[in-house]
Amino acid sequence: MTSTVPALGTRTAEGSALQAVLLDMDGTLVDTEGFWWDVEVEVFAALGHTLDESWRHVVVGGPMTRSAGFLIEATGADITLAELTVLLNEGFEGRIGQALPLMPGADRLLAELHLHGVPTALVSASHRRIIDRVLSVLGQHHFALSIAGDEVSRTKPFPDPYLLAAAGLGADPARCAVVEDTATGVAAAEAAGCRVVAVPSVAPIGPAEGRTVVASLEEVDLAFLRGLMTEMR
Repeated sequence: MTSTVPALGTRTAEGSALQAVLLDMDGTLVDTEGFWWDVEVEVFAALGHTLDESWRHVVVGGPMTRSAGFLIEATGADITLAELTVLLNEGFEGRIGQALPLMPGADRLLAELHLHGVPTALVSASHRRIIDRVLSVLGQHHFALSIAGDEVSRTKPFPDPYLLAAAGLGADPARCAVVEDTATGVAAAEAAGCRVVAVPSVAPIGPAEGRTVVASLEEVDLAFLRGLMTEMR
């Protein structure tokens, strides 16, 4: 499946300063951050290594190359990055094939954005093969485009994925609201110049200028996101 990019200049309802909503996937829309860690623990156990629980905060939210590379170096496991990437993706696909729980409020938020015609993109550090599996559950129709971690030269925490998503939707990054659950994703969105809503999943995220922290997606709706842009005026 390839990304679908609408014509440039797409905008939300007249009078709204909000031009697009860009959403992270793992830990933000789907409750899968724990899946990744469980798979990493299982794969390294098969290689004869035990992962330290403290490493979970290091690898969460990061691109596969960074997370896998860190774990190889930390454990000294005899496996290449390419080999480990295959094992992790296969293990994760097996997990989501059994169950794919959504985060509280995700269904309602996606339905509301779609109902009001708000240009929306899925922006994830996960690979395309994983994103496509998740989109089949979330509903492809909810997203005008999706950006995968293996489709950009630099993924999160670099701003590239969010800049690419904003450009694809014909939106000014400063008029895009991003919803993220990790410090890595927040850093990427803020570097792109977006307004950020942080919904921490595994590790705490503190408030900052241009960033709003909430406990759950159930606190986020279209009026809330438009309010973020109103504060800029």
